Amino acid sequence: MVIFEKGLIKVEKEREFGDLKAAIEKSFADDRAAKYLKELSARGIRIRDWDDVLKAGAIDRVSGDKAGTAQTLYGALPVSDQSQIREFYLSKVEEVDLGVRAKFHKLYQYY
Repeated sequence: MVIFEKGLIKVEKEREFGDLKAAIEKSFADDRAAKYLKELSARGIRIRDWDDVLKAGAIDRVSGDKAGTAQTLYGALPVSDQSQIREFYLSKVEEVDLGVRAKFHKLYQYY
Protein backbone atom coordinates (compact mmCIF):
# COMPACT_ATOMS: atom_id res chain seq x y z
CA MET A 1 0.00 0.00 0.00
CA VAL A 2 1.23 3.47 -0.91
CA ILE A 3 0.66 6.20 1.63
CA PHE A 4 0.31 9.75 0.38
CA GLU A 5 2.62 12.16 2.12
CA LYS A 6 2.22 15.87 1.64
CA GLY A 7 5.36 17.48 0.29
CA LEU A 8 6.89 20.20 2.39
CA ILE A 9 7.61 23.51 0.74
CA LYS A 10 9.80 25.85 2.75
CA VAL A 11 8.20 29.17 3.60
CA GLU A 12 10.38 31.96 2.21
CA LYS A 13 8.97 35.00 4.04
CA GLU A 14 8.32 33.54 7.47
CA ARG A 15 7.35 36.77 9.28
CA GLU A 16 4.73 37.85 6.73
CA PHE A 17 3.48 34.29 6.35
CA GLY A 18 3.20 33.84 10.12
CA ASP A 19 1.40 37.17 10.61
CA LEU A 20 -1.16 36.38 7.91
CA LYS A 21 -1.63 32.82 9.16
CA ALA A 22 -2.26 34.15 12.68
CA ALA A 23 -4.86 36.63 11.38
CA ILE A 24 -6.65 33.83 9.52
CA GLU A 25 -6.60 31.66 12.64
CA LYS A 26 -8.08 34.52 14.69
CA SER A 27 -10.86 34.98 12.12
CA PHE A 28 -11.81 31.31 12.33
CA ALA A 29 -11.51 31.00 16.13
CA ASP A 30 -14.66 29.56 17.68
CA ASP A 31 -15.59 32.90 19.24
CA ARG A 32 -15.10 34.84 15.97
CA ALA A 33 -16.08 32.48 13.15
CA ALA A 34 -19.74 33.55 13.10
CA LYS A 35 -18.71 37.23 13.09
CA TYR A 36 -16.35 36.54 10.18
CA LEU A 37 -19.03 34.73 8.19
CA LYS A 38 -21.51 37.51 8.95
CA GLU A 39 -18.96 40.02 7.62
CA LEU A 40 -18.65 38.07 4.36
CA SER A 41 -22.41 37.61 4.09
CA ALA A 42 -23.04 41.34 4.47
CA ARG A 43 -20.71 41.97 1.53
CA GLY A 44 -22.05 39.12 -0.62
CA ILE A 45 -18.70 37.32 -0.69
CA ARG A 46 -18.52 33.55 -0.88
CA ILE A 47 -16.18 32.08 1.67
CA ARG A 48 -13.88 30.35 -0.84
CA ASP A 49 -13.36 33.51 -2.97
CA TRP A 50 -9.95 34.29 -1.47
CA ASP A 51 -9.20 37.32 -3.64
CA ASP A 52 -12.56 38.93 -2.79
CA VAL A 53 -12.07 38.14 0.91
CA LEU A 54 -8.73 39.98 0.84
CA LYS A 55 -10.10 42.97 -1.10
CA ALA A 56 -13.01 43.36 1.34
CA GLY A 57 -10.69 43.45 4.36
CA ALA A 58 -12.89 40.99 6.26
CA ILE A 59 -9.95 39.21 7.90
CA ASP A 60 -8.55 42.53 9.13
CA ARG A 61 -11.83 43.64 10.67
CA VAL A 62 -12.45 40.38 12.50
CA SER A 63 -8.85 39.78 13.59
CA GLY A 64 -8.47 43.37 14.80
CA ASP A 65 -5.71 44.33 12.36
CA LYS A 66 -5.39 47.62 10.50
CA ALA A 67 -7.39 47.76 7.25
CA GLY A 68 -5.44 46.35 4.32
CA THR A 69 -2.99 44.36 6.45
CA ALA A 70 -3.94 40.91 5.16
CA GLN A 71 -3.86 42.02 1.53
CA THR A 72 -0.48 43.73 2.02
CA LEU A 73 1.00 40.69 3.74
CA TYR A 74 -0.33 38.38 1.04
CA GLY A 75 1.05 40.63 -1.72
CA ALA A 76 4.50 40.56 -0.09
CA LEU A 77 4.65 36.78 -0.28
CA PRO A 78 6.23 34.87 -3.16
CA VAL A 79 3.92 32.62 -5.18
CA SER A 80 4.87 29.46 -3.27
CA ASP A 81 4.01 31.09 0.08
CA GLN A 82 0.79 32.53 -1.37
CA SER A 83 -0.24 29.04 -2.46
CA GLN A 84 0.37 27.67 1.02
CA ILE A 85 -1.63 30.49 2.63
CA ARG A 86 -4.57 29.88 0.25
CA GLU A 87 -4.44 26.18 1.10
CA PHE A 88 -4.32 26.98 4.82
CA TYR A 89 -7.27 29.39 4.48
CA LEU A 90 -9.35 26.80 2.61
CA SER A 91 -8.57 24.19 5.26
CA LYS A 92 -9.83 26.61 7.95
CA VAL A 93 -12.99 27.19 5.89
CA GLU A 94 -13.78 23.47 6.14
CA GLU A 95 -13.10 23.32 9.90
CA VAL A 96 -15.90 25.75 10.81
CA ASP A 97 -18.46 24.24 13.18
CA LEU A 98 -21.31 22.58 11.27
CA GLY A 99 -23.96 24.59 13.12
CA VAL A 100 -22.31 27.85 12.12
CA ARG A 101 -21.85 26.60 8.57
CA ALA A 102 -25.54 25.71 8.37
CA LYS A 103 -26.49 29.22 9.45
CA PHE A 104 -24.34 30.69 6.64
CA HIS A 105 -24.94 27.92 4.09
CA LYS A 106 -25.17 30.37 1.17
CA LEU A 107 -21.53 31.35 1.69
CA TYR A 108 -20.52 27.73 1.24
CA GLN A 109 -22.46 27.09 -1.98
CA TYR A 110 -20.44 26.44 -5.11
CA TYR A 111 -22.93 27.98 -7.55
